[in-house]
Amino acid sequence: MSARHDDATTQRRSIRPARSELAAGREPACLVVLQGQRLGQRIDVGDTPLVIGRAPECEFQIMERSVSRQHSKIWREPSGYRVKDLDSMNKTFLNDQPIIEAELKDGDHITIGSCVLKFMDRSSVEARYHEEIYQLATVDPLTDLYNRRQFLELLEKELARAANHRRPLALLIIDIDHFKAINDRYGHPAGDGVLKRVARTVSAHAREEFIIARIGGEEFAAVLPEHTVHEAAEFAERLRRAIEEHDMAKDGGPECVTVSIGAAEWLAGMMGSSDLLRAADEQLYRAKQEGRNTVRRTGT
Repeated sequence: MSARHDDATTQRRSIRPARSELAAGREPACLVVLQGQRLGQRIDVGDTPLVIGRAPECEFQIMERSVSRQHSKIWREPSGYRVKDLDSMNKTFLNDQPIIEAELKDGDHITIGSCVLKFMDRSSVEARYHEEIYQLATVDPLTDLYNRRQFLELLEKELARAANHRRPLALLIIDIDHFKAINDRYGHPAGDGVLKRVARTVSAHAREEFIIARIGGEEFAAVLPEHTVHEAAEFAERLRRAIEEHDMAKDGGPECVTVSIGAAEWLAGMMGSSDLLRAADEQLYRAKQEGRNTVRRTGT
């Protein structure tokens, strides 16, 4: 696996606003990465303070030696948003000037290490433009899950994290059984409905830290940080049953749809994400060969 960790920027925040903020009828401000590994990434800044730094517990993590463990904080006050340097070693810069604490205005540039973030009011046209570009680049438009390219990028980040901290990480590959027959019999609109319902079911059962994506026509994937393959297989079995029991006929498709799932764990000796993907795909092939509508995992 590649060891380019020092300049890798990772963030776990959702690409969408928190439900509480949407329910309250307001949009959070956002940051857009102008320079750094995740160029174009949007990070919502809502009611919860956003801590930026090198430590894994930071809401926005920058894995770079020049960045302090807790480098700076951005938060919302009744009068607006503010940024504060948290006694960092190399300072926080606002529009190229070092600051201790300052008010944020639409269009301000925040520099932390080599990462440059642009603060934007979400009501601005520019913010909506950046969000649209980011959505097109990273999200599957049919299912609203991550697309394959973004999934592979995030998988590499999680593998680096797991390797650095020697923590478990598992991968699931989920394939809808007999999907071509569904399209042939019920039509492609019904097939699209099945894809959307499966995607919603996977999302509803996944934890917030899971990375869920559509990586192929009828194929989905899930990265499970801090999970062994045994734990991942238990989750996969619950997911398999939930999909089997879900009524898919509302969009004119079949009443019952099933999935086959392959599970694998990141192990010492694997050379990169391709090895982990191959291991999970081999287990998916086993599940298909052994009758479908089942879960198979490595080590059994």
